[in-house]
Formats: sequence, structure tokens, C-alpha cells
Amino acid sequence: MDFISQHISVHDSASTILLLALILGTGFIMTRVTKLAKMPHVTGYLLAGILIGPSVLKWVDISTVRSLDFVTDIALAIIAFSVGKFFKLSELKSNGVKAVILTLFEASGALIIVTLTMHYLFHLPWPFCLLLGVIGSATAPASTMMTIRQYNAKGPFVDTILQVTALDDAFALIAFNVCAALLQALETGHMSFSVLFVPIFKNLLSIGLGFGTAFLLKYLIAKRNSDDHRLVVLMIAILGLSGFCAVLSVSPLLACMVLGATYRNISDDEQLFRLLNFFAPPVLLTFFVVSGMKLDLTMLKVAGVMGVFYFAIRIVGKYIGSFTGATILKMDKEIRYYLGMALTPQAGVSIGLAALGQRLLPPDMAALLNTIILSSAVLYEMTGPALAKASLFLSGAIIRKERPPKVKSTP
Repeated sequence: MDFISQHISVHDSASTILLLALILGTGFIMTRVTKLAKMPHVTGYLLAGILIGPSVLKWVDISTVRSLDFVTDIALAIIAFSVGKFFKLSELKSNGVKAVILTLFEASGALIIVTLTMHYLFHLPWPFCLLLGVIGSATAPASTMMTIRQYNAKGPFVDTILQVTALDDAFALIAFNVCAALLQALETGHMSFSVLFVPIFKNLLSIGLGFGTAFLLKYLIAKRNSDDHRLVVLMIAILGLSGFCAVLSVSPLLACMVLGATYRNISDDEQLFRLLNFFAPPVLLTFFVVSGMKLDLTMLKVAGVMGVFYFAIRIVGKYIGSFTGATILKMDKEIRYYLGMALTPQAGVSIGLAALGQRLLPPDMAALLNTIILSSAVLYEMTGPALAKASLFLSGAIIRKERPPKVKSTP
């Protein structure tokens, strides 16, 4: 173990190649184990990261893990672009308003219940609880998408999940910016233009760039071009847009969602999204393994009861909010009863928002926020894929393969 840790923590080309091979190899092997337990691949990836990371075998040290943060940004950008595919205007005209209203209910349900419970149960400050509630409203689209892809789930229930998951991340990002402006105003004692509107302006600028990039993308990758050329140009657009968002210190999720949604509507080109699916799996595998590496198991002890309650009450808030919204909108019973289960995963977006939120809080509260989010993220990702899989089965989005009847041999 010392030999492995020593050689993959050295930052040169050989160690980087070995590290990527280790990540991909352990992630793949662990899925063979989780497959026996009929668990989604995402769970195997996270377990692989925990196993080889600083908390268990220590094959990868914490400094090396931090150097892989760029993988998270790339993976989330790819995921956001892929989710944009489901914002086809012709399809949203019939269900789009319902998706927006349903998102407001389920995201607000988690925000309100987490905020109130953490304040009145643990007597934590309102600003901290509000920030925690805003982060709790987000859902991790990666886990749900990987589970849907693994089991080839289809149908209206799947479309609703993907639309709501995309929209509630947008809700969380917008709510976080508003919350951040309010906290900064409380800290300075006055509400200035720069404190309130600059973060909103940066996000609007990134969204506008995503919209414009979609038209440039359509021009550069006409259908007459080869698939290789189209995929290369697409990755240039996604990475370039993500890099610009990083310069602005905003999340690339909204901008990349707009890029995917705009391109889907102006080109009607589904083949490009299928091409991206061939490129994405190794990147997503690496993202989840790295997420597992980041968990410090001692954090579970530090978070204690608070972490457990946050883990539980957010699930309750999501379920109550989605059930209430679907009931009011008179949606199908599959959505009423099972959508909340599919919205359990929480990792990438919440971890990113937590990192930004730490800058708005005193050091002790910032550490507590990071502990609760990081420790609960793995719990969510461990249980979330299984619950997402269960919701897909129960809703009928995954069709069970029936075994062919045995043919009796004639004597």
C-alpha cells in the first residue's frame, strides 16, 4: 500500500496515468461486486473511491484527490448538457408548466423543512439553517441519469424526473445566489447594488453565453460533418463554457443546461447527444470515484446527530413536496407516490454550493456546514441510486424481463 501511495501521489505523467488506471479499474471491479447485490453502478463507484481513498487504504492521498477537482467540473458540465436534451419546447408546451410548478413544490418542501427543523431542533442560527435548506433543495442529476441509463428506463415518469431534476438544480442555484446576497447584506449592515445584483448578473451572463454558444455550435457541426469532428467541437464548447463560468466564479450547470436545451431546440439533433453518451461513461465513473475519495469517515462522527437528521429530513421534505405538488396538479399516481424517491441523491451540486457557502459563514459554522454536506452526500449516494432504481421499477419505467417458459422435453 505504501508503494502504491508513494508512486501515485507524485505529480508527473506516469503517476497521472497510473492514477486514472487505478480509478477506472477499481470502479469497474467494484461494479462487479455491487451487481451481485443488484445495486446500481453508481454505488459501486462511490465504494471504490472510499476504499482506495485517504479514509481506508490510503492509496491516494488528500492532495492528489484535491488535484482532481477539475474532473468534477467536467462531469457536471457534461451531465448538465445532457439534461438540456429534455427541454424540447414542443414537449414542454404540454407538460412544461406542470414540471416548473412541481419543481417549486418539491424543492421548496426540502428547503422549508430542512431550514425549520435544523433551527428549532438544534437551535442553529437562521442564516446557517437557511443556507443548509437552500443546498438541500438541490438534487444530484448524475446518479439518477446513470441509473436510468443502466436500466434503459423510459416513459413519462422518466421524462418528469429528468425535467424536475434539471429545474430544481436551477432553483437551488438561483436561491443560493439570493441567499448569499442576503447574508452579505446582513454582514455589512446594508443592501448595496454590488452585493445584491453582481452575483445575479454573473449568472445571467453565463446563461447568455450558453445560449449564444448553442447557435455557434449548430453552425460548426453541420450534420454533413463526421461524428468525430462533431464530438470534438462539442467538447470544445462544453469545456470552454465551463472554463468561462469558472472565471466568473459561478457554477457551469445553468449555462451548460441552456447550451444543451437551446441546441436541442434549434437543431432537432438527437444524434449529438448519443455521441456524447459514448464519451461520458469514463468521465462519470472517475467523477463518482473521486467523490468517494473525498469522504473523511471521521466526519460522520463529527456531524453526529445533525448529519443524520439532515439526511432524513431532506428526504421527507422532497417526498412531501413532490407528493403535494403532483396531487394539486392531478398528475399520475406513479409521479405522486414515487417521484420523491427518485429525488434522493445529492452530491456534486450540493458539495459545490457548500464550498461557496463556507465563505459566507464564520469559520466554526463553515466547518459544520462542510461536515454535514460531505458526510450526508455519501449516505445519499449510497441510498439514492437504490431508491431511484426502486422508483423506476415501481412506476413501470423499467420493464422486468420475464424468463422464457421451460420447454418440457419429450420422452
